[in-house]
Amino acid sequence: MKTKQYGFYYDAARCIQCRTCEVACKSTHNIEPGVKWRRVIETWDGEYPDISRTFFSLACMHCEKPACVAACPTGAIIKRLEDGIVVVDRDRCNACRDCFSACPYGVPQFGADGIMQKCDFCLGTSGGPVCALSCPSEALNFGILDELLATKTGNTTRRMDGTTRPSMIIVQKNAVDAY
Repeated sequence: MKTKQYGFYYDAARCIQCRTCEVACKSTHNIEPGVKWRRVIETWDGEYPDISRTFFSLACMHCEKPACVAACPTGAIIKRLEDGIVVVDRDRCNACRDCFSACPYGVPQFGADGIMQKCDFCLGTSGGPVCALSCPSEALNFGILDELLATKTGNTTRRMDGTTRPSMIIVQKNAVDAY
């Protein structure tokens, strides 16, 4: 039997850069200043006068093959078999930051105590990840990856590429057929 893998779905055309996802995450988990488990990244492309701006809501992508798990010398980071969520045992973390060097997305965060912390898919809260639940434009969603891929298809919808196989589905900004 195949294990289910939870993941995120992000539609760049719907993102209005309101940062509600950041605020919801930070307030729900009482995250200290300077640490962001989820952050909106803005990129600019082109040359004047043909310039475009794109946003991306970045957090742990709960990768199929997480590089952070392989890099952790203490075994503090594990990928849960029942749902594919990557979690950190903060008591086992030795603050070496090998996970940060290994993660191709720069996701691991470190607070004043030096211990790694990151998105845990809002385990322990009801209803699912608050970042997605609070998104007013429905740019961010979540669910079982296979189900998201089956229901959210279009010419510009794809699973994010990468050697770690991120559990992230993206709809490109120029998507007109995604709805």
